[in-house]
Amino acid sequence: MDRIQKLLAMLADQPSDSFLQHALALEYVKAGDDESARNRFQALLSADPGYVGSYYHLGKLLERQGEDEAAISVYRKGMEVAQAAGEKHAYGELRGALEELEF
Repeated sequence: MDRIQKLLAMLADQPSDSFLQHALALEYVKAGDDESARNRFQALLSADPGYVGSYYHLGKLLERQGEDEAAISVYRKGMEVAQAAGEKHAYGELRGALEELEF
């Protein structure tokens, strides 16, 4: 059983587990399935907007798809969430990604 199948099986038992949702989205990215990854990241952030790590990865995915304005929006939202949560490292990564994209 590959990693995606394992994660899907675990999610069947724990469908609201944000860590598993995030891990599955990353596996989809690795597999080159950006559509499934995007859907997972968006569903995760809709259900758990405080899951800071997904903003960076969703933003990068959007950049790869040529959706720079959407990526900028995701980075900015992630920065707000990270700042509110006191996640300085995540805030810095998101700010760096945003600055790199805007310049």
